[in-house]
Amino acid sequence: MDSATADVSAAGHSRAEATPPGRPLSARLRAPGLDPYWVGAVLFVLYAALSVSRYLRMLTMSWDLGIFEQAIQAYAHLRAPIADLKGPGTNILGDHFSPVTALIAPLYRVFPTPVTLLVVQAALFALSAVPVTRLAAHLLGRGRGLAIGIAYGLSWGVQRAVEFDFHEIAFAMPLLAFSLEALVRRRWTAAVLWAAPLALVKEDLGVTAAAIGVVILLRLRGTGRDPRAMALASGLVAFGLAATALALGVIIPGFNNSGSYDYWNKLSGDGGPAPTIPLDTALRTLLWILLPTTGLLALRSPVLLVALPTLGWRLASHDDHYWGTDWHYSAVLMPIVFIALADALATARGAGRRWLRRYAHQLPAAVLAAALALSASLPLYSLTVPDTYRIPEGVKAAERLFDRIPDNATVEADITPISRLVHRCRVFWIGDTRGIVPDYIALRVTDGRTPQDLIADARTRHPGATYTVLGTESGYAVLRHAG
Repeated sequence: MDSATADVSAAGHSRAEATPPGRPLSARLRAPGLDPYWVGAVLFVLYAALSVSRYLRMLTMSWDLGIFEQAIQAYAHLRAPIADLKGPGTNILGDHFSPVTALIAPLYRVFPTPVTLLVVQAALFALSAVPVTRLAAHLLGRGRGLAIGIAYGLSWGVQRAVEFDFHEIAFAMPLLAFSLEALVRRRWTAAVLWAAPLALVKEDLGVTAAAIGVVILLRLRGTGRDPRAMALASGLVAFGLAATALALGVIIPGFNNSGSYDYWNKLSGDGGPAPTIPLDTALRTLLWILLPTTGLLALRSPVLLVALPTLGWRLASHDDHYWGTDWHYSAVLMPIVFIALADALATARGAGRRWLRRYAHQLPAAVLAAALALSASLPLYSLTVPDTYRIPEGVKAAERLFDRIPDNATVEADITPISRLVHRCRVFWIGDTRGIVPDYIALRVTDGRTPQDLIADARTRHPGATYTVLGTESGYAVLRHAG
């Protein structure tokens, strides 16, 4: 038995036995084995409250919520996943290969609202905290396990992603967490089975699944040959790489109107001069990923290798949106770094260097303290502000204006109106109707344009069409096609 296995075994004995049935219910609910589920439940409430409160106050950040809702709405009615916001008639599978979002369709059919997507995302993010907390408690004991689980749930990468409306990577979070938990506990079959569906979440995550297979092979190399496990891991590597190649080379181009993968130009610079990530930006992003979350100790775990595919395409991209710590791009790294931390802490307890043992002993509390301190400037802090739970009168007035648009109308809209209209109208992105003259135009007006200016802009986009102003409220305007 190697030292890591011995540490795991020793830590396992520290877990409390299941509470006998004769004990009071309150005692059973406080059983250590339920800790991960309590952490997940609390995080679900926090994430859902943050997402839904932002939606109710019209704080939608991007058109992505509307794009995914259009695709899921189509799945719910057994149609091809057309997202008109990406261009009329655009099949979303020709943009990103994310068929996993179809799993939301039955729920959306019952509750046809963008809130359904936000609540599902909150549940998926919260679920991912269960294996992280459970593994940490198994390796390190109850207290340190809770510290790491809570720190994960409050980590900046997770909070930024929850704030960012909805994205398909929500499905990757529990898959990664369960797979890596199984990997560290040497449950090879479970690790492979949890990793394989990553290929259905997004096209690049097949490479991440392959990286998990590589880490399994590295773990097996030090524990003697296990032909079955080696075959599973090798199969996962081959499957992950093949899945990504198939998605990028065949599936996405097959559904794409141009017959290609639109995001290659983020690596190639679209044939022209393109910026490369500055060294200080790259170092700053890497430190944010590893320092407040793991105190750099995750570098001692081979699990961290699973982060390399995501880091690789982000740092190689010419799109500066991928370089920093905003949006949702770092979310999938959080389960990796925290499980790598738990793995590294378990092995560090047997390290020969005293300073390393002492550092590892204190690190869970330090990571939790860092997560709590940083949360004062992160999205979840808004839940402590009373105005978060009040819907401004301006928002109510704008919603009444949007309600004047009839169901099933065609609407050209910018970001904020989208989420109010997609569930009942056919919505296009403003300026991209490709010859379709919409019944209505809904947009936010923050640049001082007058109603006459808006009508002139509409005429420019739709020559020969006449629009009148249906109404304006709280910085929003709706125009109606008059012929």
